[in-house]
Amino acid sequence: QVQLVESGGGLVQAGGSLRLSCVASGRTFHSYDTAWGWFRQAPGKEREFVACIDWIGSWTQYEDSVKGRFTISRDNGQNTVYLQMNSLKREDTAVYHCAARRAPTCATTASEYQYWGQGTQVTVSS
Repeated sequence: QVQLVESGGGLVQAGGSLRLSCVASGRTFHSYDTAWGWFRQAPGKEREFVACIDWIGSWTQYEDSVKGRFTISRDNGQNTVYLQMNSLKREDTAVYHCAARRAPTCATTASEYQYWGQGTQVTVSS
């Protein structure tokens, strides 16, 4: 069984930064064949794609509204994925979920990910 645990969420003022982390555990988890994604869900809205990274970190993809502000990265030795969020805006307020996919390539659709974390709340105040 694979488990994903996020951390790093919190309350921050607009313009500030946060760094989210997500650690995977479980005997069947292997970083070398796994791509990661971050998704978010705001109250009353559907879950949306934020960013993804391929198995080796050579390819990343971002939702348009976070390009230039967010950076996804990974540490395969630590089975961890990160989301560095800078210049945060009120509209970034949401529960952020990490997801892992049993494939080496990036994906932007939630249904393509097999494992999910429980989520961490990010609240941006004005």
